[in-house]
Amino acid sequence: METQLLPALLRANPYPGRGILLGRSADGQSAVAAYFIMGRSENSRNRVFVETEDGIRTQAHDPSRMTDPSLIIYHPVRQVGRGLVVTNGDQTDTIRDYLLAGRTFAEALRSREFEPDAPNYTPRISGLLSPDGSFQLSILKSADGDPSCCLRHFYLYDSPLPGEGRFLHTYQGDGTPLPSFEGEPVRTALTFPDPESLADELWEALHPDNKVALFVRYIRLEDGTYQQVLRNKY
Repeated sequence: METQLLPALLRANPYPGRGILLGRSADGQSAVAAYFIMGRSENSRNRVFVETEDGIRTQAHDPSRMTDPSLIIYHPVRQVGRGLVVTNGDQTDTIRDYLLAGRTFAEALRSREFEPDAPNYTPRISGLLSPDGSFQLSILKSADGDPSCCLRHFYLYDSPLPGEGRFLHTYQGDGTPLPSFEGEPVRTALTFPDPESLADELWEALHPDNKVALFVRYIRLEDGTYQQVLRNKY
């Protein structure tokens, strides 16, 4: 698989939806995690990321304009021990609960399926970043829009290469209904030396009307300390 430049991919797609990037910094010293959300409706765009004691959550920018919190208010990022769970929905909590009970990432996601937002049936995308820098990604999606079948894909990366990441997002692009992501997580270059520079590039590349919020974290593999950046449109 050819290595792609993530900013170029984002500029070419006005609506990738929600996206997860996991990988390793170019110097090999840090694990990298990023997550962004986008929106087409006023309800979806009326959100910000806020920090919590164990990660981040989405929150209404203007609570008076929030019409339906289901599927859009959740914890995208939660720390579990020295591991980091990153997802596009409330399956973050499912994964955390399973891990704390001594069960696995895959077991947790076998209890869930794509989102019930017909006719889109938005995929649930999830990632687990381990303390040693290895990571897992998953996508749960309908069978080409048929909700009678849930396709469950899991990807494990035991020894990520320095300067490389894997990118998974919900939609192939804009449309009605929205077409689900296809293929394997995209192999991307991670040449950015710190979370600020990666956040700058990603934020600038996301469609200006549709981007809502962005999270980037660099975690030192040596001791688990991290640097983090949040960007909100509002």
